[in-house]
Amino acid sequence: MEIHILASEAKQASISLAAVDTQIKNNALKAIAQALTANTASIVAANKEDLERSEKENLGTPLLKRLKYDAAKIKETVDGINSLIMLTEPVGETLTATELDKDLELFKVSCPIGVIGVIFESRPDALVQISSLCLKSSNAVILKGGSEAVSTNKILADIIATATESAGIPKGWIQLIETRNDVNEMLKCDKFIDLIIPRGSNEFVQYIMNNSNIPVLGHADGICHVYVDKDADLDMAVNVVTDSKCQYVAVCNAAETLLVHESIAKEFLPKVKASLDKYNVELFGCEKTLAIIDVKLASEEDWKLEYLDYKLSIKIVSSLDEAIAHINKYSSKHTESIVTSDKLAVAKFMSLIDSGNVFWNASTRFCDGFRYGLGAEVGISTNKIHARGPVGLEGLLIYKWLLKGNGHIVADYASGHKSFTHETIKKKFSI
Repeated sequence: MEIHILASEAKQASISLAAVDTQIKNNALKAIAQALTANTASIVAANKEDLERSEKENLGTPLLKRLKYDAAKIKETVDGINSLIMLTEPVGETLTATELDKDLELFKVSCPIGVIGVIFESRPDALVQISSLCLKSSNAVILKGGSEAVSTNKILADIIATATESAGIPKGWIQLIETRNDVNEMLKCDKFIDLIIPRGSNEFVQYIMNNSNIPVLGHADGICHVYVDKDADLDMAVNVVTDSKCQYVAVCNAAETLLVHESIAKEFLPKVKASLDKYNVELFGCEKTLAIIDVKLASEEDWKLEYLDYKLSIKIVSSLDEAIAHINKYSSKHTESIVTSDKLAVAKFMSLIDSGNVFWNASTRFCDGFRYGLGAEVGISTNKIHARGPVGLEGLLIYKWLLKGNGHIVADYASGHKSFTHETIKKKFSI
């Protein structure tokens, strides 16, 4: 089917979906969870096809890890859906209420964006997370996953479409496209698609932005930093750095660069190296780092790389200011963490770091929609528009202004017969 027809169907479905009752949406989410569990064997079999083909095509190890979708990951996905069901209804929430005059009340009320086009990488669980979030927020969705996951994505999309339509969700609310040409055609569908969220390289995101009139929300690389300050608890810092790098390396919120204050480098670097060695992490360091521990010399390019692997670059800095300057220069504006007991240093770091997520004494791996309590995520935004950081339900909503009057006309105010009060009121919109 031609892409503009799929997009048109999604648009029609989004109009009906905007008014679907909360209970129907939650029942549909339960149906997805049940269907995934019931079809675990078939999903794993489809994923095995993708894995075997991708191995033959020499897909990199980090991408193979992302691609794998076994029974344990399916259970995690189902747990995420059940968590999403428990969240309050995001659509129709009164954000502000203002009395413009007696019996003239203005409400700012949350509503779905409409049709979301999401282009994502080789993680099949992302398809389920994205579609579930779009359903909860009453958005239709057009999905384009990595070609290496074609079999897994197809069975997942079919399962979700069947389960939700049986539960009363409008047909066509979820669409799956498969080729690069499909993406190029989707970029032309500005009459039907309201927002595109691309997940991929910086070059890819720029390509999307430059070739479509549709608004784009997204992030490119995940070049995240941990800075260990001179007043850090060194044992804590070892744990934070190790978790940030090694808990799961093939993700955008894993640390790629470690910055260490020079006054604690001689004591700290051997400690952290011993911990990272347990995971066989390949280390690259500046010349000062080489003088303390056995690592490879880092090049200028290493500060710009998202390894997505058991690799980490290390730089010794002379001050907090140098750490901040380095991060703001090389970071992809994703997630940065400082480990220290100095609250003044924390305040400065959190104020001056120009990233969507800034942590204190915590692993960068906490940057996640599910861990934030957002009900998973459709992606991480490094933009400075309506959504930043993990994009969960709130990032898939916009708002409309609803005005209730009683025959009010502007002429009365223009002439001076009436005047505005503009008083904030505690009131929800109701008919």
